[in-house]
Amino acid sequence: MKFTKMQGAGNDFIIINNIAEHIPAEELSRLAKRLCTRRLSVGADGLMAVTEAKNGGDFAMLFFNSDGSLGEMCGNGARCICRYGYENALAGEEQHVETTAGPVAGRRIDRRMYRVRLNAPTVMRTGLTLTVDGRKYEANYVELGRPGLPHCVVRLDDYDAMPEEELRALGRALRYYPDFPKGANVTFVKVISPSELKAVTYERGVEDFTLACGTGCGSAVSSLALTGAAGSENMKVSMPGGELFISADVSGGAARDIFLTGPTNIVCLGEITDEDM
Repeated sequence: MKFTKMQGAGNDFIIINNIAEHIPAEELSRLAKRLCTRRLSVGADGLMAVTEAKNGGDFAMLFFNSDGSLGEMCGNGARCICRYGYENALAGEEQHVETTAGPVAGRRIDRRMYRVRLNAPTVMRTGLTLTVDGRKYEANYVELGRPGLPHCVVRLDDYDAMPEEELRALGRALRYYPDFPKGANVTFVKVISPSELKAVTYERGVEDFTLACGTGCGSAVSSLALTGAAGSENMKVSMPGGELFISADVSGGAARDIFLTGPTNIVCLGEITDEDM
């Protein structure tokens, strides 16, 4: 079974062309959990299976988290798979990808930079107060697409000074916060300036921090812009794995047209020979 490994700002993925491989759909979750396990297999934050489009797109993508759960969408994964589609003649300079959360449009900026339009917010709740271990945190809750990819955005300007295990415990508690019935990805944000944020995301399905989260960046910028805490045009978001850029149309009390731009990297091409499988 052939695979491509890619990463975008440190968010890494295994891509399988299932149009060619014909892996039964019911096996993809188990395959993702195995192949994404670091040290025992290839290792990655998630697995993406390229499948035939059903609604006029160039191709479709099924995204699986590293624990094998089906994810609604992944922003950095979408940027990587847009490049994969271009490099493998599945799409041209513009890419139209069908995802579980709805269609995503991509554009090739140059050889390695790709921009995608994220799924539009279908839920936007700002000004929430969440309580963990007696401390209150101001947060926003966003769902992108339908079914919605859930994000909890917490402005915490001292998060990068907190001990990592303390921040991880907080991320885990908020990920399972009872007000979020589907759970949530949790993005901690520090406002550097009106045009720059610093952020880190505890991801649902990975159950830990990742080096970058594109939908987390989009949720952070759009929700903070709505509350006046940040800008919305060409916002630089510095994450542990690199810099991502977000532009959103924030007007009339709503956020729409959220664009994510950032680098892609083709790490390796190979063949799975895992004897334990």
